[in-house]
Amino acid sequence: MSQNISINVNYLTRVEGHGNITVEVKDGKIEICRLEIVESPRFFEAFLRGRSIFEAPHITSRICGICACGHTLASIQSAEDALGIKPTEQTTLLRKLLLHYEHLDSHILHIYLLVAPDLLGVTSFVPLIKSHQDVVRRALKMKRLCNELCDILVGRHVHPISAVVGGFTKLPSHNDLEEMRKRLIELRKDMETTVELFSKLKFPEFERDTEYVALVNDEDEYPLLYGDIGSTDGYRVSKYEYKNVTNEFIVPYASAKRTKWHRDSYAVGALSRFNLNSEKLHPKAKEAANALNLKPKCINPYLNTVAQIVECVHCIEDAIQIIEKLWHQGINYDEIVVPDLNQNGNLPQRAGEGVGAVEVPRGLLIHHYEIDERGVFKNANCVIPTNQNTHNIELDMIKLIPEIINQSQEEITLALEMLVRAYDPCISCSVHMVEVNLK
Repeated sequence: MSQNISINVNYLTRVEGHGNITVEVKDGKIEICRLEIVESPRFFEAFLRGRSIFEAPHITSRICGICACGHTLASIQSAEDALGIKPTEQTTLLRKLLLHYEHLDSHILHIYLLVAPDLLGVTSFVPLIKSHQDVVRRALKMKRLCNELCDILVGRHVHPISAVVGGFTKLPSHNDLEEMRKRLIELRKDMETTVELFSKLKFPEFERDTEYVALVNDEDEYPLLYGDIGSTDGYRVSKYEYKNVTNEFIVPYASAKRTKWHRDSYAVGALSRFNLNSEKLHPKAKEAANALNLKPKCINPYLNTVAQIVECVHCIEDAIQIIEKLWHQGINYDEIVVPDLNQNGNLPQRAGEGVGAVEVPRGLLIHHYEIDERGVFKNANCVIPTNQNTHNIELDMIKLIPEIINQSQEEITLALEMLVRAYDPCISCSVHMVEVNLK
C-alpha cells in the first residue's frame, strides 16, 4: 500500500538541546529522513587555546550542565597524560566514585523525566504528578540524592570545584564517607522499585544491528574511567588511535560532526557498554538485567534506557564498595595535589600531547590536548558521545519507517521521537561545526 508521509518535528522535546526530525515519504518510498542538529557552535576548543592546562577542567566542564563531572574527568585525564602525571590509587578511586555519581544522576534524569512519560502514555513529566504521584516523588528524591552525593565529594555537581589536575583540593572526611555510604544504601530500595516498575512497561520492538563501541580493558571491573576503545565487531585499539575510530565527517543539515568506524555508523552509550562488558557488572546489576530481560548482544536501541537502569544498580553497588575500601585503608590527607615543579620552576614534563577517554552517561568522551613547554594550550579536540550517535540514530530511523509505515502519522512521529530520546542525546555538547559548504 502506497503511503505519503510528511513529518517535521521542530524542535524535539525531552532532549537536551535543539534537534529536528524531517521525514518525507512518497508512494511508500523514503525521499528524506534526517536528524537535523540546528544549534550554533560552542567554540570550546578555541576557548582553550592560549590558556593554562590547569584551567582546562574548569573550562571544559562548562560544555555540559548534565555531564559536567564527566567532562572534568576526561579533561583531567588528558591534561595529566600531557604532563606525565600518574594519579595515585586514592585519587583514582575518588574519580571512579565521582563518575558513578555522574552516571546515576544523569541516568535517573533520563529514565524518569525523559523516557517514562512515553512509556506511561503521557506527553511530558507534568501529567504524571496526578496520575503517578509515587513515580514523581521517587524520581525527584533519587535525583536530589545524587546531586547531594556530588556536593559532598566535589563541592557541587554542575561544574565541580575540587576535582583538579593532580588530585583533589578537598578530600572527604570520615563523616563524608559515612554519609555517602548511608545515602547510597538509601538509594538501593528506590532502585529496586525502579527495576520492578520498568520490567512491567512495554518498550517498542525494533532491531537494527550496528557496531557498538565502548571502553574495554583486561581488568575485572566494568570500565568507565580507563581502557582501550573496543567494538562488538571484534576490534580493539588504544585511546591514542581514536581518530582512526571516529573518522569524523559532516552533513549539510547539521552543525555537529558524525562518525563511523567499520560500518556506516556506530553507537556509544549504556547499551554499547552493556554489550561489550556485561560480564563485568556487579552481581546485583546482573540480577537487574535478568529481571529486565536484557541480554547481550541487544540490538534494540530503545533498550538503551534499560541498560541505563542496569548501570544504575552497578554504580550504586560499586560506589559502596569504593567507599568501604577508602574507609578501611583510611584517607591520606597529605597527598600532594598540585604537581611538583622541578628546580627551574617548570612542569614535570615540557611540551606534549595527552588523550583522555572516559565513559560518560551518553557514551565514549574523548579530550585531546596539545601544550607547549609552558603548559599553555596549542590545540584541543573534543569528541562528544552524541556526535558519535547521531548518524546511527538516522540510520535507525531509515530502517524503522518502513516497518511502521501503516501506522498513523501521529504514531510514526511518536515512534521516531522516542527513538531519538532513547539515545539520551546531549545535542548542545555535540555542536562543533562552524560552517559547512558542500559543492
